Amino acid sequence: MIIIPLGVASATPTATRHLPSVALWREGSICLFDCGENTQMRMLQAGLKRSKVDNIFLSHLDVDHISGLIGLLSTLQLQRRDKPLTIAGPKGIREYVEWNLTFSNVDLDFEIEYVELEEDFKGGRVVDEEEFYIEAMPLKHHKFCLGYRFQEKDKPGKVDAEKAEALGISEDWQYKELKAGNDVELEDGTVIESNEIVGHPRPGDSFAYITDTRYSPNAVKLAMNTNILMHEATFSEELTEKAAETGHSTAIDAARVANEAQTKLLVITHFSARYTNPFVLLREARKDFFPAWLATELRPIFTDPAHEKGIIQPKVYLKEIDGKSSGDKRKHKSSGKQKRFRKRKPQKSRGSDNYRGRKKQDSGRSRRQNDKQRRKKDDGNDQPERKPRPITPRTPFDDFDRF
Repeated sequence: MIIIPLGVASATPTATRHLPSVALWREGSICLFDCGENTQMRMLQAGLKRSKVDNIFLSHLDVDHISGLIGLLSTLQLQRRDKPLTIAGPKGIREYVEWNLTFSNVDLDFEIEYVELEEDFKGGRVVDEEEFYIEAMPLKHHKFCLGYRFQEKDKPGKVDAEKAEALGISEDWQYKELKAGNDVELEDGTVIESNEIVGHPRPGDSFAYITDTRYSPNAVKLAMNTNILMHEATFSEELTEKAAETGHSTAIDAARVANEAQTKLLVITHFSARYTNPFVLLREARKDFFPAWLATELRPIFTDPAHEKGIIQPKVYLKEIDGKSSGDKRKHKSSGKQKRFRKRKPQKSRGSDNYRGRKKQDSGRSRRQNDKQRRKKDDGNDQPERKPRPITPRTPFDDFDRF
């Protein structure tokens, strides 16, 4: 199971952040959680095929969480999709999709299976497949909003091959029956019980998606013992009141849910546009919970790195913390530009006249600089020490009721 953040902004996109969307890749199938504007383009850039999307789960019907849905459906139609697609979300999503498609004169050749949840929905499974299920629960936002949990069902235990062979198990169908928990009868009438050679079931991987909510006990229930919890951290602790007013969480709230749910990894997302550097939010989250990561657009998060690395390959350069891209070397090579290095001049020997002259010149320069600093100090004209630039400078967004 691989998690790929496609958009980590909240409400207002920025030059480097897109509107909310997360892709979950499993065995070649993709589940989308929210579908903000430009989701399908971000999928292409992440190295994901849009035709592999089988389920779309929408948290609520705010525009920033559904604005990419109609465009994606239209593209799937142009690609001649014929297999069904499941869309789950609050009541009204069917009307929204059908009205927009009718207005745009788009006639889909594939079936959409809607799972619409009423506002009195208390929680339960919205999709139940053979190997996994998706559970939803209501959260605490200014409108009806849902959180989701993707849960793989327990996997069969490992077979003790040596013991199975010693007991007379030799055919594939026999191994399959035993792994499925069924006993097998041999030709001589001997019954081989499954628990004799099959180990205990292995718990499946799990992922919780919690966004647009104040602290909620349902968020803790959805995230309980998950491998990965992706939780919104729209605001810092300084804006706790604004978070409560708008129905959002702070980084501290995200850490609280992670602690109470005992998740293995917290990934914070849904950052307000006022935070030019989201590491201020990560620092707050890590005060109360570790490990905590920042959701970075297009950067995959693996549950089994040893086997999953390399499956999803981004098609664009990822921006690193220092502003450089992970593909800088290839970028320089492809553009034909090479770094130029100045040739170092040979050092003069210590006994040469040039060396003595340069040393005398350098010592004279350093004396002049020291004298200059001393005069400044004597005159009382010392410049105050420059303060470092704040991590999150005030922006025009601070003057408006938005985030």
